[in-house]
Amino acid sequence: MREAVVVASSRTALAKSFRGSFNLTRPEDLAAHCIKDVLDKTPKLAAKEIEDVVLGCAQPHGAQGQNIARISAMLAGLPASVAGTTINRFCSSGLQAITVAAHQIINESVDAAIGGGVESITLPGRRLRTGRNGHRTGFRGGKTPQSLRLASE
Repeated sequence: MREAVVVASSRTALAKSFRGSFNLTRPEDLAAHCIKDVLDKTPKLAAKEIEDVVLGCAQPHGAQGQNIARISAMLAGLPASVAGTTINRFCSSGLQAITVAAHQIINESVDAAIGGGVESITLPGRRLRTGRNGHRTGFRGGKTPQSLRLASE
């Protein structure tokens, strides 16, 4: 039976939410930085050998919506042939992504995959990247503006 092994790891530093040094850094940029770092740590592994980038994201909306794994892979300079999969399993999203990548290697004949997690505590709760501290999306008084209400028909 095939084995999956971790050959390199990378992470970004932590910073304070809303006022920290990463408060307006997009999560896909942070993830792309980590992907590049992992590839730099494994010089014998070419970027074209990676078959899938699997990233877990507990809040896949706003700045980290869409398929953040695919976007991060493209920003990291991986070829367009590399797939990207985003997994939402709330608090265990990153761990589940690593498990899925290992499963692909062991059972699906994938030779190399990247698994990990990505999360921005600051940006999903913001609508705009402008202003000194951004703009929160919460509505005061518990009322949702008419323009955001859904029809209940």
